Amino acid sequence: MSKLKKLIGNRAFYKMVLAVAVPIMIQNGISYFVSLLDNIMVGQVGTEAMSGVAIVNNLMMVFNVCIFGVVSGAGIFGAQFFGKGDHEGVRSTFRFKVILCGVAAILGIGIFLVFGEPLINLYLQGGGEVGDAALTLQEGKNYLMVMLVGLIPFCIVQTYASTLRETGETVLPMFAGIVAVFVNLIFNYILIFGHFGAPRMGVTGAAVATVIARFVETAIIVFWTHKRKDKNRFAEGAYKSLAIPMSLVKQICVKGTPLMINEALWSAGMAILLQCYSIRGLEVVAGVNIASTVANLFNVVFMSLGSSVAIIIGQLLGAGKMEEAMDQDCKLLFFSVAVCVVIGGVLALLSPLFPELYNTEASVKRLAAQFICIEALCMPMNAFAHAAYFTLRSGGKTVITFLFDSVFTWVVSVPLAFCFSRFTLLPVVMVYLFVKLADIIKCVIGYILIKKGVWMQNIVVKQS
Repeated sequence: MSKLKKLIGNRAFYKMVLAVAVPIMIQNGISYFVSLLDNIMVGQVGTEAMSGVAIVNNLMMVFNVCIFGVVSGAGIFGAQFFGKGDHEGVRSTFRFKVILCGVAAILGIGIFLVFGEPLINLYLQGGGEVGDAALTLQEGKNYLMVMLVGLIPFCIVQTYASTLRETGETVLPMFAGIVAVFVNLIFNYILIFGHFGAPRMGVTGAAVATVIARFVETAIIVFWTHKRKDKNRFAEGAYKSLAIPMSLVKQICVKGTPLMINEALWSAGMAILLQCYSIRGLEVVAGVNIASTVANLFNVVFMSLGSSVAIIIGQLLGAGKMEEAMDQDCKLLFFSVAVCVVIGGVLALLSPLFPELYNTEASVKRLAAQFICIEALCMPMNAFAHAAYFTLRSGGKTVITFLFDSVFTWVVSVPLAFCFSRFTLLPVVMVYLFVKLADIIKCVIGYILIKKGVWMQNIVVKQS
């Protein structure tokens, strides 16, 4: 009983956690809800359109997560600098993000322009009676070419929003995100189906709507940040110079590079996993797309709590409050898992209903419902692994997070999916389940590392 008390916080603790997590949860929740609506609207065009968009989004996730890795690598220092009260340090980490995200945007656009078509083709090698591979390829190409325009505003938003969150400002990114998703939803409705006199553009209209929404979100965040420089101290003189102390650059590279590589390899691993499943047919691509879109709406709870771990624990470590960091981290881990037991149960109950919203074949709907049940079953496990990852990252243990996250994906998850999908007669649903359950190993490793306290360190104590 005494051990259980150590895992449960008081009212002040949960009030503090929810103050950080709820704005992120609302923003991401609305975003994923609108993504679900977008997905359903694209699904009305047909299985090929839905699959083409799903494949491109899966590929672009690699770029998006790489950007997340860039801002997170510097963000470890941003959160701790803010906890220390060093605004110049926060400003320097912001500049670092601006430079690297700009370079990443240019590289990403170039790679997709050159290799976009062959990358999409990798997912169209499976058999099956559902779907037209040539039409799926064309729909995917149409969607990709427009989405490339949105990469630059996406990078700008991530640079600003991440720094704002590290300095305790979670409401503005939430507000901008909410406005953006509703803009996206409205233009999707108009452009996909050709309402209000607009041309019926199908998947191209979905891409145009997304790009418009990203520019709107960028305008809101950038304008407000620089309008309120008294509150956002890092923005004051941020572009007078892009100079960054070399000592800080070295530290970010040492601590942040493993994190950046980790995010790139992890997202690439996720893309490879879908490619492995796609060997069993285009209907599997469509089913996984529906399941992941639905699951993301529910996963927003533990994803937001994981972001809260990074912010809360990072600030405590930066302030040198080690014992308090350990105590609050244990409570955050328990809270995240407990909440996701309930959320996972709700998702499992609703799993047969969501696929019925799509205009697709019965076999796709059946697969999607089974994949959703698996996602629900694994949600508490994913919640623990996610919070453990952010705990290790908050203390700058990026080499460990590299092993914990992307190395695990490539050493365990990808080989399992590759071998099961190609060399066995196991149903694809069982393949999906076994690959997901392998993350139990990750949870055990995460528990051991957190209990040992290897992550408890102040990485900005020597920075001025």
